[in-house]
Amino acid sequence: MSPIKIITKQIDTIKLATLSLSPCSLPGGERDAGSLHEFRSNEHLLFVLPEAKSLAQIADLPLKEVLQARMKRRDSKPDTLKKTPLSADLASGARATWIMLADKDSAFDRQTALRKAVTALLDEQPRSITIVVTGTPEQRQCNAELAIYVALLNGAQLPQRKKKDTRKPLRKITLIGHVSPDDFLLQRAQAEGNTLARELTMLPANDLTPRLYRERIRDLAKAEGWKVEEYDLKKLRKMGAGAFVAVAQGSAEEDAAIVHLSLRHADAKQTIALVGKGICFDTGGHNLKPARYMHGMHEDMNGSAVALGVALAASRAGLPVNLDIWLALAQNHISPAAYKQNDVVTALNGTTIEIIHTDAEGRMVLADTLTLASRQKPDLLIDFATLTGSMASALGARYSGIFSNREKQLDLALAAGKTSGERVSAFPLDADYEEALDSQIADIKQCTMEGDADHILAARFLLRFIENDPAWIHMDLSASNCKGGLGAVASDVNGFGVGWGMALLSLA
Repeated sequence: MSPIKIITKQIDTIKLATLSLSPCSLPGGERDAGSLHEFRSNEHLLFVLPEAKSLAQIADLPLKEVLQARMKRRDSKPDTLKKTPLSADLASGARATWIMLADKDSAFDRQTALRKAVTALLDEQPRSITIVVTGTPEQRQCNAELAIYVALLNGAQLPQRKKKDTRKPLRKITLIGHVSPDDFLLQRAQAEGNTLARELTMLPANDLTPRLYRERIRDLAKAEGWKVEEYDLKKLRKMGAGAFVAVAQGSAEEDAAIVHLSLRHADAKQTIALVGKGICFDTGGHNLKPARYMHGMHEDMNGSAVALGVALAASRAGLPVNLDIWLALAQNHISPAAYKQNDVVTALNGTTIEIIHTDAEGRMVLADTLTLASRQKPDLLIDFATLTGSMASALGARYSGIFSNREKQLDLALAAGKTSGERVSAFPLDADYEEALDSQIADIKQCTMEGDADHILAARFLLRFIENDPAWIHMDLSASNCKGGLGAVASDVNGFGVGWGMALLSLA
């Protein structure tokens, strides 16, 4: 990831409103006395405004005459700027975009508005953008932090395999109106974690096999000073982790593993375990997916990428918490050795599982991984997984679903969704649902053939493999890929869960 340089300038309200001006011509013969002479002719400018009923209420607004002229031409009122940014090409050659953020609007709505405004500038592939925040000191701080975060997310270069890459990376952001005492540490860290999650998820399956993924993780751990422990197939077989091995044994290359990362902080008061599903490609196994549903299955490792992204963000932000990251890395292939319907396998905790459908492999690899994670007795256990199609049917791609065995944790998870702008919806986890998983020959069925309420049954299944009864949150990542972007992120693959995870860590 190429770093984007941030330059900040603290300009008080009066000075911002009375900067030395140089007039430039507007279309139609009008004159604009609001162009800031210090900006380059090819500058890309973003003005983030506080909510106001009229532009006259915003005393420190540069280029007010330009904005008024554009709004008059469109016969629009300032209120429309809360949802739709307005852009103008200045006679000097610069491009300006305005957006208005209302204090009372949700984090998601504010992020969405800013994403639209930022991408209106980034679509021209500038090397630098200038962000100007106006309003009270509190408004400027809040809006500056959010604008910097959105700009960092959408200015990042994501993987591409074209013969000639003509993209021009964003190199610099200049912020006027607020100076961060810690140089936007939290926003930088969270953007880096989200970008890591998106980069990994977008890589082609042949670029991110379990073996290559493990190499990347080792390199990252070395750079960040994390401890690494790997449970390869030989070790997992010896331990009796039959649920994980059942899925992994279908691959010709025995490169699957459960990877454990340890992050420790001197001031930590609790330890949180993050578990991620890392199926690098999912064919469906013997219950082979049709082409329409197999396309995109290189993204089935997104849960592991999100867990890694949260770890990176928390580490770089210096959050005072101990983290254990458990990544279930494998592929679900079809072969003579692959597991099949009606097999009965024994999981790490001794539970026998009747296989009903080989495309329900995610819950299999997570079962043994959750057992390992829970044996460490964390204060809180969170798992991330692109687990079920029924969750996508229930919520679409704009929310992700959550389950928990504690009401308190469920409340915290919902609150984190609101504050982070990564929205989640809670689902039931009542014990009577599990009756559908009763097996005549094993302790539990892996799933049902009918698939009704499969997102709930999957959560009940996972709960059977958690030892020592820790507080647990399961996130089914139905929002991991949303066409056209979601919230703060413009790319379809959006890194959903990293912002939510950071918000939860601050609340837990």
